[in-house]
Amino acid sequence: MWTEKLQVQGPYNFDLVLERLSLDPLQVVDFTNRTVKVPLYIEKEPVVLHVQAIGNIEEPTFIIKGQSEEYKTKAIERLKKVFHWHQPLEGVSQHFRDSDLRGIFEEHRGTAIVLDFDYYSCLVKCIIHQQLNLSFAHILTERFVKTFGYQIDGVWFYPTPETTSQLQVEQLRSIQFSGRKAEYVIGLSQQITHGHLNLDLLAELSDQEVMDILIKIRGIGRWTAENFLLFGLGRPNLFPKADIGIQNAIKLLYGLPQKPTQEEMETYSEKWAPYLSYASLYLWRSIEKRSEKK
Repeated sequence: MWTEKLQVQGPYNFDLVLERLSLDPLQVVDFTNRTVKVPLYIEKEPVVLHVQAIGNIEEPTFIIKGQSEEYKTKAIERLKKVFHWHQPLEGVSQHFRDSDLRGIFEEHRGTAIVLDFDYYSCLVKCIIHQQLNLSFAHILTERFVKTFGYQIDGVWFYPTPETTSQLQVEQLRSIQFSGRKAEYVIGLSQQITHGHLNLDLLAELSDQEVMDILIKIRGIGRWTAENFLLFGLGRPNLFPKADIGIQNAIKLLYGLPQKPTQEEMETYSEKWAPYLSYASLYLWRSIEKRSEKK
């Protein structure tokens, strides 16, 4: 067992990060102790890290614990990217201070974009969530992981591409996947196991190059590719205009009688670059908080 203390530049609100993580029933979040257990693959080995916040928004500090000393350095580097500890958020906050999103950014000050814990689980989750309401999307994802994945130290790991590629469509239909969605998830996994798609190499490509590669894969359209860029690779300037949540958030923000058109969203978002990904996150967050208050 190893322990590392890590200081991060504020503002950084880990409690709001935990709130967002807790929307996913697969996440092991403890609000009282301000902790989350993080399942990672380091050099293809499953590793569980225990992350605890002990600081505050202005002086965020974390205690990280893990089992294998061998993977400590790479595990911490991955955590820094997952939780956005590698770049200060102050510049992002400053950018939106004179924008129409000022109020949302003040309310959720220090909320970071938290990435999915590995590229494969991110892409699979994006496919599962296609055209589903968030509640059922989480239920379906949880069924998939708990049926075909595995557990270490109380934390669930998604099934590997090798496992999923061997599944039959009927096995996924038995947990309420549509036949087409089952084919998409299995097909993606086979692309990876057959060596036709290397998710690690995508991190080295531009947004457009990643998009061009992914949308050639059956079952992956622009929405899925954009979400992978945002929550898988952590790209800073993504604004999924086709996302219903973002459309609803903009409708509420500007008091529109109906959902904004693509052209209207383009106009609203022009001034939010080069941090469109953060605009997306905070707009989603405004909708989530509104739901929680009902």
